[in-house]
Amino acid sequence: MTKKTSGQNVAKPEYEATSRERAAMAKFLDERVANPAPRLKVPNKNVVRVSLDHPDEAVGLALLMEAFGTANLDFLNGLLDQLANAGTRGREIDERGLNFMASVVKGVKPRDQVEAMLAAQMAAVHMATMTFARRLAHVDNIPRQDSAERAFNKLTRTFATQMEALKRYRTGGEQKVTVRHVSVSEGGQAIVGNVTQAPRETAPDKAAAPTPALAHSQTPAMAVVGEPARAAVPIARKRK
Repeated sequence: MTKKTSGQNVAKPEYEATSRERAAMAKFLDERVANPAPRLKVPNKNVVRVSLDHPDEAVGLALLMEAFGTANLDFLNGLLDQLANAGTRGREIDERGLNFMASVVKGVKPRDQVEAMLAAQMAAVHMATMTFARRLAHVDNIPRQDSAERAFNKLTRTFATQMEALKRYRTGGEQKVTVRHVSVSEGGQAIVGNVTQAPRETAPDKAAAPTPALAHSQTPAMAVVGEPARAAVPIARKRK
């Protein structure tokens, strides 16, 4: 009589990651090392008080300030309070929403306080955009649908404007204009871009026609070919 083995006792073969998966894991670990800013914790959801999820509070604070592009503690505390209020659902502070908005600021990698504020505004606008996107998908009448659609469109345009403002601020308002070569052939259309034209094959030089010799001064002139000469007609004179 054979014993049936239980499925729980059978060891599963160890999963072997593909090269693409190993590359993704390596990239993930590199990003974690490059951005070591700690997460935020909310001990009391009814009070705006944020702590750091790091074993050493001083080190965690330094990492977070570096991620927010500031060395001013008052600025960091004020911005975190604003993010917590913007991400609040009801009367309780949403810890997940706060960490999401903080991750948006970290992802922008602000270089100063102005960029940090702009990144925080972008996070808030994105949160509001998703709120109205949800409302637009669940409305049951035309007036509410129109209201949610207008708000959604305004917020998406605002987010795009914020991205352009961040780019202009980082580049100092400079605009680069690249002028490319324009080649227009006869009877053709304009070609915009880097045009490479092959050298034309030159035809063998033709022998130059000899210059006609000048006529000698004593040589009679050639007859003019044209209309035949008319005969002279005698004119009758009256007698006196």
